[in-house]
Amino acid sequence: MATETREEPEAKDEGKSRKKSPSGRTSPSLFVRQVIAELRKVIWPTRRELVTYTTVSLVFVLIMVAVVSGFDYGLQKGVYAIFG
Repeated sequence: MATETREEPEAKDEGKSRKKSPSGRTSPSLFVRQVIAELRKVIWPTRRELVTYTTVSLVFVLIMVAVVSGFDYGLQKGVYAIFG
């Protein structure tokens, strides 16, 4: 049946214990350390990749603006032809 799931045991967190306040929230210093640890795992793009991605994004946005503007202009002329 499509709604059935596999019976797999859940992974247990056996890492170092996490300091939490009585309300269940982590301390600000622990949060900052965790953020820094995650940012170290990120594979940052090179300058060339960044320029390429930015250029592709801007060109795509400009093309979409042109397409939407073209449709808008065409619909405007059509409405003016019918009701004008």
